[in-house]
Amino acid sequence: MKLHELKPAKGAKKRRKILGRGGASGLGTTSGKGHKGQNARSGGNRHPRFEGGQMPIIRRIPKRGFTNIFKKVYTTVNLDTIVRLGLEGEVTVQALAERGVARANLPLKILGRGDLDKPIVVKAARFSKSAVEKIEKAGGKAITV
Repeated sequence: MKLHELKPAKGAKKRRKILGRGGASGLGTTSGKGHKGQNARSGGNRHPRFEGGQMPIIRRIPKRGFTNIFKKVYTTVNLDTIVRLGLEGEVTVQALAERGVARANLPLKILGRGDLDKPIVVKAARFSKSAVEKIEKAGGKAITV
């Protein structure tokens, strides 16, 4: 095979549908939209959830529960993740966000899965009890920010 013999795969290049260019083109006059009706008009398509005028399913099904708008959402990181990343010295939400394991715009909560082998200083919004125990057992500090 040479460079001048290269071709795209069969069916890979499809011609664009050209509308409204005379009756002989096959898509003239009404441009493939049929005669009159909602879908023939500009902006006339219904939204994908439209159910022909019957009561939509989202309004037919019963509603349950509620969403607490005051709920605090944390980004959580386990101790084994900190060990795996090889972080030393001071561990903050920014340091974890740079490595892609936490979200910088959310408060950080440290969870206690895994074991620490060297002392580290962890600054976070919250800690689980087991995480504090393991950090202090390794000779580090758990600082609540």
